[in-house]
Amino acid sequence: MTLTLHGYWRSSAAYRVRLALALKGLPYASVAHDLRTGAQRAPDFRTLQPQGLVPVLEGPDGALIQSPAILEWLEERYPEPPLLPSDSAGRAAVRAMAAIVACDIHPINNLRVLTKLRQDMAADDAAINGWIAHWVTEGFAALETLIERHGAGYAYGDTPTLADCHILPQVYNAERFAVDLSAFPRLVAAAKRLRDHVPEATPEVQGDAS
Repeated sequence: MTLTLHGYWRSSAAYRVRLALALKGLPYASVAHDLRTGAQRAPDFRTLQPQGLVPVLEGPDGALIQSPAILEWLEERYPEPPLLPSDSAGRAAVRAMAAIVACDIHPINNLRVLTKLRQDMAADDAAINGWIAHWVTEGFAALETLIERHGAGYAYGDTPTLADCHILPQVYNAERFAVDLSAFPRLVAAAKRLRDHVPEATPEVQGDAS
């Protein structure tokens, strides 16, 4: 069965899944949902994803939601090349790095939260950018330490892992909002290495990019 990825070109969560699909050499069809117009909240899409969020990956096991779960499914269903280390300690380290992004940075910097800050807190662009920079910097500082400890070109070791699939999209977002990343040279270098390795996953080359 063909894989179908429902996403949006600038969605960092969808970007994570595109990276894993590219690294594993898996072909897929793309369906775009413009988050700017609220297309992800359409009733037909909510039958796939009750939260009305992207990404959704449709495949042989039905509609899968939430990018960390999708990435783990891809790793189990299509284990080559592996995106997790072979040892339990290494897998825990990679999952911890991924969780720093997926649990501690991205959820409080995503579009829903930023829209709420603008609407309910009357936050202007300067306040929004400061909010984003604070949480990115805090999370990236921890990741830089972990990459120094475990990395050898990528975030963990010398091959891409699920940690890199989380980090690169977050770097992309940070650059969009002009966050100063000079304190995180290892993290930035690892992200660039992955971006150069699978340029087909880059947001700007997606069919719905505008």
